Parts: sequence; C-alpha cells; structure tokens
Amino acid sequence: MNKSNIFELIPSTLKDELFEELISKDGIKIERIVSHGHVTPEFEWYDQRRDEWVILLQGEAIISFLNEDDIRLKAGDYINIPAHKKHRVSWTKPDEDTVWLAIYY
Repeated sequence: MNKSNIFELIPSTLKDELFEELISKDGIKIERIVSHGHVTPEFEWYDQRRDEWVILLQGEAIISFLNEDDIRLKAGDYINIPAHKKHRVSWTKPDEDTVWLAIYY
C-alpha cells in the first residue's frame, strides 16, 4: 500500500489546469484538480453525465451556473453538482494554488 499527499507533486508552474485521476472503480472516479488563476473558457459549460461532489481543499474559487447565481468557495467548502447541471469555473485565486477534490458518481 502506497501513501500519497494531496498537496505534494504539484508543478511549480501550471500552463493549464491540472486534472489527476486518483482512483476509478465501480462507477466512481476521484480526481485532484489544481488551478492557479485558471478558469473554464468563456462561453464553455461543463455538462457532465454523472453527479459531481467537489470540495475545495485550498485556495478560493467561483463556480457559475447557467441562469443561476454564482457560488463562491473557500477552503473547506463543498457542493454537489447534479448530472447535466451546466456549470463553469469563472474565477480561481491567481496568486496561489487552488486544490479541489472531485468525486464523480
């Protein structure tokens, strides 16, 4: 059994947002996402076929939902995003890593 740390092995510079699958089994996928000022491209929306539970472990972010209010997240905040609920990351803190843990089910 190997031990890992969610805050380690993050590149010092990120050209693009980092998506890293930690485990996938029996219809569940757990992913680490690291943003550093990254956002979803303008006019693009995630429209996922599975529900997503996401917790912000470090940093700050704003998630925008189509035709709904934005949600601002800080470390420790989590939300559940139902399948096919169109959303996008509209802001992440530009001067530090924003570390997410996403569970797709």
